Amino acid sequence: MEVIKAKRSSLVEQVALQIETFIESGTWPVGSRIPPEMELMEQFGVSRNTLREAVRALVHAGLLQTKQGIGTYVRAKTVLGASFQKRLETSTLLETLEVRHALEREAAWLAAERHTGEELNHIQKCLHECKEAADLHSFAEADIALHHAIVKASHNRILMDLYARLADELHASVHDLTDMNGDPDIDPGAHEELVKAIGARQPEKAAAIVSKDIARLKEMAGQEEKE
Repeated sequence: MEVIKAKRSSLVEQVALQIETFIESGTWPVGSRIPPEMELMEQFGVSRNTLREAVRALVHAGLLQTKQGIGTYVRAKTVLGASFQKRLETSTLLETLEVRHALEREAAWLAAERHTGEELNHIQKCLHECKEAADLHSFAEADIALHHAIVKASHNRILMDLYARLADELHASVHDLTDMNGDPDIDPGAHEELVKAIGARQPEKAAAIVSKDIARLKEMAGQEEKE
């Protein structure tokens, strides 16, 4: 990706904007370490102080995270995503489950109404991977992929964007819960029922299946908080 060298007065803002562009475009993926300071100074054509100010601004915004003695890493893809992530880090498990319920229930309903044949094939492929999962980690990966596929089949761009920003954190909290309870949660039965309902274009049934599954997790979360 071509770098736009900063030449006007507000160098810090321009450098920060360029870094944001790298992050949002995926040039610097979330979790990756940003290039060394000297390399960035040369790319942007700015001084060390200007670069550091821009980085500090993005750390404050939540897009970057500086790890002492290690380097600076991409923490979130957008400022909105960073804001959501901060909120999730301080939310309760029940709160995250309520958000997951709202998103996945609506996605299931819309996917049952709007999916294409190609999208249904992809959803079924993800279901097969859930069934083949041998451990919690592989099941978690397949589970997330399945829900992403269902959300995509909703054809609602805002819903897709919201879910993409929140899914990892929402699912991580649930898998932590099932792990603590000694329940590996490797039972694709509910997933299979959900996919069948979507394929049969039964939106009400699909939404009800999601609600039932989330209710089970909410019950587990309630028990965990009481202990």
